[in-house]
Amino acid sequence: MKRTLISCLLILFSLSAFAQKNPGFGIKAGLNFNSNGDYKFDQAPNLSADSKIGYHLGVFATFGDDIYLRPELIFTKTKSDYSGDDFDMSKLDLPVLLGFKVIGPLSVFAGPDFQYILNTDFDRVTLGDVENDFTVGLHLGAGVNLGNLGVDLRYERGLSSNEANFVGLSDRRLDTRPSQFILSLWVKL
Repeated sequence: MKRTLISCLLILFSLSAFAQKNPGFGIKAGLNFNSNGDYKFDQAPNLSADSKIGYHLGVFATFGDDIYLRPELIFTKTKSDYSGDDFDMSKLDLPVLLGFKVIGPLSVFAGPDFQYILNTDFDRVTLGDVENDFTVGLHLGAGVNLGNLGVDLRYERGLSSNEANFVGLSDRRLDTRPSQFILSLWVKL
C-alpha cells in the first residue's frame, strides 16, 4: 500500500510539471463535520453515527489559473459518536482536485481522494485492524479565492467499503468510510 501511495504522489507531481501557468503552494487548516458508517450487528439493528467535529492540517499546490489542478496532502482527525461511544480516526488524505473558476473569486472543484488510515480507536472496545489501510474517496466543493487567502467548503465521501471488526465480538463490525463536510482556510505562500 505504501508503494501505491508513493507511486500516486510521483505521478501527480510529474503531471503537475506540465500544468498551466501560475503555480502556487500553500498551507491549509480547518474543521471537519464527520460521521462514519454504521455500527453493524449480526442479530440487531445497526447504529448510525452522529456527527462530531474533527480537524485537518495540510499543504497544497495549485497549477493553472482558470482551470487548475490542485493536489493536497492533509493530516485528518475525525470523530463519530455511536450512542455515547466515540470512534476516532487519524488518516493521511491525498485529494487530487480539478477545478475551474465560475465567476470572479468563486471556483468549483472535484476529484478523487486517496486515503491512508494511520490509527483507529473506539471507546471501551478494542478494534481489530481495518480491512484496508488504503482507501479511495471523492471530494466535491466550492471555494472563494481572495488573493493569497481562500476559504473552501467541500463534501467527502469514502467510496471503498472498509470495515473494522471488534476484538472478541465477532458479530460486530464498524464501517470506517467517512462522510463529512470540510471547511478550510488556506494561505498561498
